[in-house]
Amino acid sequence: MSRSILAAVAVEPGVTALREVALPEPDPASGLLKVEITGVCGSDWGFYHNLPKARGAVILGHETVGVIDRAGTQALQRWGLREGDRVALEEYVPCGHCEFCRTGEFRLCEATDWRRGGLRYGATPLDVAPGLWGGYAQYQFLHPATVFHRVPDRVSGRHAALALPLANGIEWTYLQGGAGPGDIVIIQGPGQQGLACVVAAREAGASKIIVTGLGTPTDRLRLDLALRLGAHHAIDIEEHDLLETVADLTGGHMGDLVIDCASGGTQSVVSAVQLARKRGRIILGGQKRKPVPEFESDQVIAKFLTVKGMRGHSYQSVELALELIAEDRHGVTAMSTHGFALADTDRALRTLVGEGEAAAVHCTVDPWR
Repeated sequence: MSRSILAAVAVEPGVTALREVALPEPDPASGLLKVEITGVCGSDWGFYHNLPKARGAVILGHETVGVIDRAGTQALQRWGLREGDRVALEEYVPCGHCEFCRTGEFRLCEATDWRRGGLRYGATPLDVAPGLWGGYAQYQFLHPATVFHRVPDRVSGRHAALALPLANGIEWTYLQGGAGPGDIVIIQGPGQQGLACVVAAREAGASKIIVTGLGTPTDRLRLDLALRLGAHHAIDIEEHDLLETVADLTGGHMGDLVIDCASGGTQSVVSAVQLARKRGRIILGGQKRKPVPEFESDQVIAKFLTVKGMRGHSYQSVELALELIAEDRHGVTAMSTHGFALADTDRALRTLVGEGEAAAVHCTVDPWR
């Protein structure tokens, strides 16, 4: 006998409605996750605020932690899991057979691109059967190609939900940025990703970690947290000249690795090139969604820079993130600041961008509150 569960559904740009949604019966190749908690990602706000009308209503949320409630025998065999296992999901639903999937880069699989009709948790419309594609719900559908990570019982769901943003920091700073002992790492933007990069740089043994932000109350709080997480210096770029201050702090050396995590203006792309030393590396992670102003691109050549664009995380970085969280290394769980009930999902989304509760870094939604 079919039954319904509750979900927070984004019905139009900036509007959420609490709805009953039919709970599907999984076939032999799929399953159902009983959602324990779901983190609020910065990309959720971008999708929520600019909800594509052509796609219709959607259940957002992709930083999901839960328990496999039931699944088909084929699914469990494919996943190497059992009913009752506690897991964290990645947002990607890859095809499993393309060049990128076969080489472990499933985040680049075309099947994960929702803009081209692909499937992705937290971005697939409600009218795509069976509908439960997001974590802001009591249950979530598990596609056969779901990417899982086991979560230790000793780790709270609220902290486990940090896995994906922290994995981004590990991916960008360590796995792709190559941070290591003795490096000077400069991180632009003290949001979730920037703070995750601080933790990763500290774990990698960087000798000097510098974080930059604005003079807003939110950024000031986050810059203070960056120092608690292991940054050596935090710079308010509205109060201090960025290049002069970094030159002074580094004895003119500048950054071996510069990571741009700022999501607002495009000036940080220009300053990243200026902040990097000769033979330095630059990681561009903060999406601007606007043209970058003209800058002296010849500096990339003259300084022999390596510049990489980043897209999310890898399987390895999520596993490393869960290890850090389980041990609370560098006090990383302090990044988890606010928890909300399912009925307050709109408030959770707005809190992330400074329109709700104060002093937020990482928020979660508990569908059973």
